[in-house]
Amino acid sequence: MRKLYVIGIGAGDPDQVTVQAIKAMRQVEVFFIIGKGAEKQELVDVRTAILAEHVDGDYRVVEIADPPRDRTPTDYPGVVEDWHDRRSGLLEEAFARVDGVGAILVWGDPSLYDSTLRIVERVLARGEQTFDYEVIPGVTSTQALAAGHRTVLHRIGEPVHITTGRRLRAEGLAPGSTLVMLDADCSFTEIPGDDVHIWWGAYLGMPDETLIEGPLHEVADEIIRRRTELRTAKGWIMDIYLLREGS
Repeated sequence: MRKLYVIGIGAGDPDQVTVQAIKAMRQVEVFFIIGKGAEKQELVDVRTAILAEHVDGDYRVVEIADPPRDRTPTDYPGVVEDWHDRRSGLLEEAFARVDGVGAILVWGDPSLYDSTLRIVERVLARGEQTFDYEVIPGVTSTQALAAGHRTVLHRIGEPVHITTGRRLRAEGLAPGSTLVMLDADCSFTEIPGDDVHIWWGAYLGMPDETLIEGPLHEVADEIIRRRTELRTAKGWIMDIYLLREGS
């Protein structure tokens, strides 16, 4: 492979794909898509729909099965390290079969809670594959959440802390506003106080986009119920939320 594009494609809406991303996609001969099983086939379908809408020329799609990993590990860093290693091995094998321009379409943006760039660097570090690569930024779920709720992520002069559900449970709210991603356990239920506000969203940018906001103690049960319904119906869920003391 001569060149690889790592392209952020937004949070799910084909209209969120930037002009820069479209120009890059139109140079690509092979798109590598990491599939996550039948339950999450919709994530693959969204990517192929984006290609169908924005790319006119000939191209191939190579789907790679994502290797499984323990979702409740006792050694989280070790499990993720092993997962990255196995992922990079699969991509390396796929890259070796391409003599041209390839691309990986990344949900949201490659810079935020995404492993693609680390895995690409791991492939290059092995020394078996040599190629140039370029990163194209995309609209993040954080931006889509703020737009959906018509709000700003922070108050004037205050910070925004971006973290995970695992870290929120361990550390609690940070000063300013706390944006929480990768939370499978509704960790907001462990935040005390009657003066915490939440802005929650699921499937941002997709037809099933769902938004709920309000005082945490008033809407927490509604979010849990709705989240459970959505996940049961679709088999998967991607959600994100903003917490802040006061409104």
